[in-house]
Amino acid sequence: MANQLPVKVVAVEERVWSGEAEMLVARTTEGEIGVLPGHSPLLGLLKEPSQVRVKLAGGEQLTYDVSGGFLSIDADGVTVLAESATPATPESR
Repeated sequence: MANQLPVKVVAVEERVWSGEAEMLVARTTEGEIGVLPGHSPLLGLLKEPSQVRVKLAGGEQLTYDVSGGFLSIDADGVTVLAESATPATPESR
């Protein structure tokens, strides 16, 4: 199995999703960023509104509509801390 990236998607009042992923893609105020295992530490401001895509092993993808917040990448993985994060509907993708 390839390296996995620990991911947490957290809204102000709840943990929305956590687990292992192959990649995370998020849009920050500086542009879109793809995060793979071993990524350099980074703190980014999420673009408002935007989406975060979590790519799982086997090709499955989870997509969340997020509003406000930050993306934090460190040695422990990646954390999306948003004001709100809800599963995206097919129309919003």
